[in-house]
Amino acid sequence: MTDNLKNENVDINVVEDFGREWQTFNQKDIHHDDLLAAFNQYFHLFPLHQLNTESIGFDMGCGSGRWSKFIAPKVKQLNCIDPSPLALEQAKNNLKNFSNCVFECNSVSETQLKDNSQDFGYCLGVLHHIPRTEEGLKSCASKLKNGAPFLLYLYYRFDNKPAWFKLIWNLSDIVRKFVSILPFKIKLFVSQLIAFFVYYPFSRLSLVFEQLGFNVSNIPLSDYRNKPFYFLRTDALDRFGTKLEQRFTKVEIQQMMENAGFVDITFSDKTPYWVVLGRKS
Repeated sequence: MTDNLKNENVDINVVEDFGREWQTFNQKDIHHDDLLAAFNQYFHLFPLHQLNTESIGFDMGCGSGRWSKFIAPKVKQLNCIDPSPLALEQAKNNLKNFSNCVFECNSVSETQLKDNSQDFGYCLGVLHHIPRTEEGLKSCASKLKNGAPFLLYLYYRFDNKPAWFKLIWNLSDIVRKFVSILPFKIKLFVSQLIAFFVYYPFSRLSLVFEQLGFNVSNIPLSDYRNKPFYFLRTDALDRFGTKLEQRFTKVEIQQMMENAGFVDITFSDKTPYWVVLGRKS
């Protein structure tokens, strides 16, 4: 980790943990159809038809580059930015067949992208892991041209769920706060136990209930019901291994998007919550 990140809008411990996560679960062995289904969950709002061979954009917090491999073939240049050298190493390997990917090891606030230079951008599952989320969002906005689309995903605060659902999450968050401070190898082991004994049973129970005709939207972890176990293992480490996690309501995200200068703001009504698309004004 470079010294210049120490005083910026980034938590170095979180960056290091995510680097190890992407090194452990580099996503390259996931079946194409499974990864494409996950991609479509996030990007169904995004105007992919507007991308062309002249488009230049960014993947902020690219991680292993799992989403970049679907965007890179459509554009002139994709800037893959992540503060973790370990994550970028995995991204470079996963995207080695694309000559139009440019890699930058930097935080959202320190990226070397020029202001008002990008035709599009996306930042999925990243800004809720930094100290000042809205500031990071404004940094992303500053790099976009006027009218450019921007796709964002932030953890939700269960504002569309019943009280008992929130109670279950509060209990799980107590576990997260304990597990996340453990040495990486230990929390990796614990997270895999959680994936096997919690994520897998709940997700497959949801699948059974869905096949019986029940609405499973309020069953915890039901979004994983059709996903391979590899996804569950990755996300269990993501969820319980992270020291810094912030959550936001739909109203709060709307306000942050507006404060950052986005208009035509549209939220997805599907999981995961909340995915939102806006255009820089």
